[in-house]
Amino acid sequence: MKLEMGYIHIRDVRLSSFSKIEDGILYVSEEDLKKAALQDDDRLASVSFDVAKPGESVRITPVKDVIEPRVKVSGRGGQFPGVLAKVDTVGSGVTYVLKGMAVVTAGKIVGFQEGIIDMSGPGADYTPFSRLINLVLVCSPAEGIEPHAYEKAVRMAGLRTAAYIGSLAKDLSPDETKVYETEGIMEGAKKYPELPRVAYVQMLQSQGLLHDTYVYGVDAKQILPTILSPTEIMDGAVISGNCVSACDKNPTYVHQNNPVTYDLLEEHGKTLNFVCQIITNENVYLADKQRSSDWTAKLCRFLDLDGVIISQEGFGNPDTDLIMNCRKIEAEGIKTVIITDEYAGRDGKSQSLADADPSADAVITGGNANQLIRLPKMDKTIGTLEYVTRIAGASEETVQADGSLEVEVQVITGATNETGFGCLSAR
Repeated sequence: MKLEMGYIHIRDVRLSSFSKIEDGILYVSEEDLKKAALQDDDRLASVSFDVAKPGESVRITPVKDVIEPRVKVSGRGGQFPGVLAKVDTVGSGVTYVLKGMAVVTAGKIVGFQEGIIDMSGPGADYTPFSRLINLVLVCSPAEGIEPHAYEKAVRMAGLRTAAYIGSLAKDLSPDETKVYETEGIMEGAKKYPELPRVAYVQMLQSQGLLHDTYVYGVDAKQILPTILSPTEIMDGAVISGNCVSACDKNPTYVHQNNPVTYDLLEEHGKTLNFVCQIITNENVYLADKQRSSDWTAKLCRFLDLDGVIISQEGFGNPDTDLIMNCRKIEAEGIKTVIITDEYAGRDGKSQSLADADPSADAVITGGNANQLIRLPKMDKTIGTLEYVTRIAGASEETVQADGSLEVEVQVITGATNETGFGCLSAR
């Protein structure tokens, strides 16, 4: 598959009386945004919009999702196939990307383990989303709505808003263009006979209600491990519906910009043959875990792979899926590297993962989610601080006398992301 990505660099976002992109500035009408976000959705009482820019004394919380606006210019499918666009295979043709900004959904999302994005201060150093200009939707639920229905409404409002903003770029000329191309399995083997055959096994959060990922609109709990082209992932085939710990969930933005996918494509044909991307789920029942890990290992063997990178999403229960995948793929004679994060206690001395195996001998960590940090009071909050003590990684003692927050980095969106889409490193 061949996908051409046209990058349009956004250097400012301004709320205006009209909507257009001009000279790198996105002007958006609040009326247009409301029309796109709500679309007569009676699950939402209202939606308001604000803009947060890098370096500002602004805190966004509770954050649900982060989405990069894009538009399909040519080729099969549309934005978010199976969700907004009709079901059709994406990953080829031309897609324009609004680079440097994101759509962020927030609101009274109670008890869903949603996170914090600080645009300045020490918290900003832990999240890659502090580097973006963020157009924030603050959604209010309709009276009496069930939490899961409200969550879905917020998710859809964010996707619709991102798609609308992306559509403003359809007739523009991109500032930069890059082409990504992959071959068929046999074609690649003939073209790169001397290069190691490598695949990426991406584990998708699918532990139950409010722990969801969608593949072409299908809840990942319902899938069996399958093969996708990397360009399908890049082109919006997978989106987030997750309400798991903010630090290591994959917002939709991460699926669109997964660094494992992009880095492997950069090395494709040079140091390795990037054969494909295998997606698998993280269910809660033992039989489902066994089935999915068996199928994943079987696919790796069928493809005659030499090496596999495995990334996890979440922690605790998914640690079992991670180790099962690693152990079974290694048993097929295929080398693995796993990417995870750690919950090693605030002192870093506890067991990092809930499961382990000697075959997991090549491990990349996204950091310790239990690390304690103090976030200073910000001049402005977008969303609400009403639920800040209930976010995973916070407590009733979180709010200090001076208004600062003493929390674990677990509360920060993207802080220990398990695809490497984060800011932490070992030096």
